[in-house]
Amino acid sequence: MPTILVTGGCGYIGSHTIVDLVKNGYDVISIDNNSRSTTRLLEGARKITGQEIINYTIDLCDFEATRKVFQQHEIHGIIHFAAFKSVDESVLMPLAYFQNNLTSQINILGCAEEFKVPWFVFSSSCSVYGNADIIPVTEETPLKKAESPYGRTKQIGEDMIMDLAKVSATRFILLRYFNPTGAHPSGIIGEVPFGRPSNLVPAITQFAAGKLPALKVYGDDYDTRDGSCIRDFVHVSDIAHAHTLAIGFLAAKTGKSACEVFNLGTGNGVTVLEAIGAFERVTGIKLGYSIAERRTGDIVAVYANNDKARKLLNWSPEFTLDDMMRTAWNWELVLSKTS
Repeated sequence: MPTILVTGGCGYIGSHTIVDLVKNGYDVISIDNNSRSTTRLLEGARKITGQEIINYTIDLCDFEATRKVFQQHEIHGIIHFAAFKSVDESVLMPLAYFQNNLTSQINILGCAEEFKVPWFVFSSSCSVYGNADIIPVTEETPLKKAESPYGRTKQIGEDMIMDLAKVSATRFILLRYFNPTGAHPSGIIGEVPFGRPSNLVPAITQFAAGKLPALKVYGDDYDTRDGSCIRDFVHVSDIAHAHTLAIGFLAAKTGKSACEVFNLGTGNGVTVLEAIGAFERVTGIKLGYSIAERRTGDIVAVYANNDKARKLLNWSPEFTLDDMMRTAWNWELVLSKTS
């Protein structure tokens, strides 16, 4: 079977995608320097799949070290996750985000070109839409100004690939995730935030588990139905499976363009307060949250039109919001027992 290189394979979405790829018959290798990840998740992926998965502990910003991996393996496809991803941290450390996210992407694309890798899937984000004028957003929705340096690195990353696709033999897919959450139903892998979680659901579960002293809702005065931001939460296992389908799509050569773009969201806009309510409903735990000032970099509202992914990738989200909260909480309980 084809060999797929997963960058950031020890991370949250990367580890779940490795599980899905192996389940569907692919050979997988990983690159992850573990600066924002843990080998625990790759070990969990090995346990779930029963397969040994090689990880190269190198920094993609080191071109020569990255190139050596390509010299050792015949790589048919690349799924590029590795990047810094915290919106609020990127506001405080913009240069670190530009240096890491863009340099690593240039290097991995350079290797794809040199070694003639036919398939490349890029981990993008709904943050590229900025504060869109009309929602749900489609893949043709004009991109507004990014609200954070993180979002800007994703916009630049997409532009980089679109320019390269015009002259490259490699075929590309850009997957724009909305808000991945939840954990593998086995309870063996899930999200492991480093430092204080910047995403809502791990903040909820850590607060419920007594690991965080407070749960803050950043703003209740937005122009939304309850004043809190609106997001499109999608289960991480559904996101993972989309990558396997994307590789299959590229392999089948059915795409009309050298670079295709797909939204990965459920199509349902959920407010922050509604998400908190879903957690309370599923677990029976009442969360005593507080309202805080709006957070710099946050988009007011965004959710997906996912018709293109449904039609061309044959992708359909299977997990509900309640499933997301239930699996996230089960994973938090596992972390609490083993930490």
